[in-house]
Formats: sequence, structure tokens, C-alpha cells
Amino acid sequence: MEATPEPGISGAGFPVRRMRRLRRTPALRRLVAETSLGVDDLVAPLFVRAGISDRVPISSLPGHFQHSSSSLVVEAKRLASLGVPGIVLFGVPDEKDAVGSGAWDPDGVVQVALSELRSALGDTMVLIADLCLDEYTDHGHCGVLRADGTVDNDATLELYQRVALAQAVAGADVVAPSGMMDGQVGAIRTALDGAGHIDVAVLAYAAKFASGLYGPFRDAVDVTITGGGDRLGYQQDPRNGREALTEVALDIAEGADMVMVKPALAYLDVIAAVAQRVDVPVAAYHVSGEYSMVKAAAERGWIDGDAVALEHLIALKRAGANIILTYFAGEVAEAMRD
Repeated sequence: MEATPEPGISGAGFPVRRMRRLRRTPALRRLVAETSLGVDDLVAPLFVRAGISDRVPISSLPGHFQHSSSSLVVEAKRLASLGVPGIVLFGVPDEKDAVGSGAWDPDGVVQVALSELRSALGDTMVLIADLCLDEYTDHGHCGVLRADGTVDNDATLELYQRVALAQAVAGADVVAPSGMMDGQVGAIRTALDGAGHIDVAVLAYAAKFASGLYGPFRDAVDVTITGGGDRLGYQQDPRNGREALTEVALDIAEGADMVMVKPALAYLDVIAAVAQRVDVPVAAYHVSGEYSMVKAAAERGWIDGDAVALEHLIALKRAGANIILTYFAGEVAEAMRD
């Protein structure tokens, strides 16, 4: 007996492909999934603060802390046990000055933390050091300022070189310049190679946009831009996509081993365009505001926070990101283990 076709599933004398067949069970959905998110894709941002004996909660980043040196090692070991392959480290110094000298001080908070992490972890985790001055300057900008208040690009590059060398000596596997200075990758690569640190990689914040999504991060590192200023003069204009591709190409030409787009979700088009054009790993930074919005909405019962977090990160993989820096790294790694 001939089967009767379902209404709406045939046409023009032939059966129409039934798309739902491969969505019917969890096993089928896993089998045909086009995008796979794994713990190996994740990098966890961590904050270390000088002069504290225990971790301090960051109110605008629920579940995250300014760590003491000892609690930082504990957290890094926990992440390593979950399979997270890397962390990116940000410092909060005791004192700040006009040039951000704590960023390259051998006894500065990040350099001490890198040394302790390397001793505790060996090579079991990739140690990435954010390379910028804003956490260390009393004016909150990513470089040294001229008398008129604008950032002096070339003078800043010389200081970035000093920071890169201090981080390399302390044990960083990767330095990650985030200041969006012209020529920063080339200057850092030259300094590292000249001092014999040829194996230290550079992850360039190649397309870092002047975004409104960085507020919780600035709380975490105690950064305030003086005088109500902003970074529009050196970070990427959110309206420009082609310019972002030029920035990425310049950083690769200068020797970047990996490139990053930051923030992530509002720039999926940029991530996809970069991934299609380059032959180096592409990172996406799922930033503090993106994380905190999910947490705030979930706290109010408006969304399923765990489901939305995964949806966000999968979208970044689908767009072409090979590496995802995210404050959800620990939570997602725990869920994957379970």
C-alpha cells in the first residue's frame, strides 16, 4: 500500500526534503552539528591585585575576583584541572603614574604573578599577559600623553617594548598588546627577538573597537579615564569594518602570531571576514559587558543564562573564531566535564 505524503511535504511531483529528520533526537543533532565548542577553545581572563591577602569580589562581574597572588594560583590550577588551556592576566597595581611604570617593573604585580604561575603550573597552561599601560597610568589612557592630552604613539611604543621584555622574562608564553598603537606589533616583535625571546608569541588586539561594553572590566582594573575622556582617537570606530581588516593585515605583516577581534558579538561580521582572509589563529574576546548582561538578565529570571552563554560562544565559533577569551570559561568547562 502506498504511503500518503504528509501535507506540505511534497510538491511538483517529488518529495520535499524534510529538514526536521536530522533534528529529532539529541544523538542525531550531535551527529550533524556543524559547529563544535570545546574547552580547548577557551581562555579565561584573570585579575591580580597588589597588596591584598585574599581575593576581592568584582561586583559588576559576578563570579569573578581581583585575586591575591596566592588565590590567583589556586584559581589557575582549578581552571587547568578543568582542561582550560590558557589564561590572560591583567594587573591592578598599588600605585599609578603618568607613564605606567608598574607595567614593566620586574617586581610589578603581573611580573610577580607570571613567575609564580610558571613555577606552580609549568607548561600545563598557556600564560598570556595583556600588554598595555592603562591599568598603570594615573590618567587611564593606553599610552603616554603629550602636553595637549593626546597619546604620543611613538613614545608609547618604546614603553611597550619594555613591558614585553619584562613579561617575557617573568614567564609569559604570549604577550597581547591591546593599546591599538600604530606599529605596536612590529616594535614588540623587534624587542623580543633582539633580546633572544624568539619563542614568545604575540597575540595582537588587532581590531579593538571603542565600545561601550568595557565598563565592568574597568571596574575590575580600577581604571578611570581622567577628565571624562575617551579612547576614540586610537581604538577602532564601531562603524568601520573594512578598516578593521586593514588593521589586522598590518599586524600580521608586522609579525603577529595570532589576531583578535574585541568585543565579540557586535562584531561577528568582522570575525567572519578576518577568519576568511588570514592564515593565523583568530581570537575573539567575549568582553565583560557581554558577560555581565547575561548574568544580570539571568538573575532577574528573564533568560536561561547557561543556555545563552553557550549560544554566544557557539556563535563566535560559527563565525570563525579559533580562540575565545571569555569570563564564562570556568563555568562552561565545568558544564562540559559534567
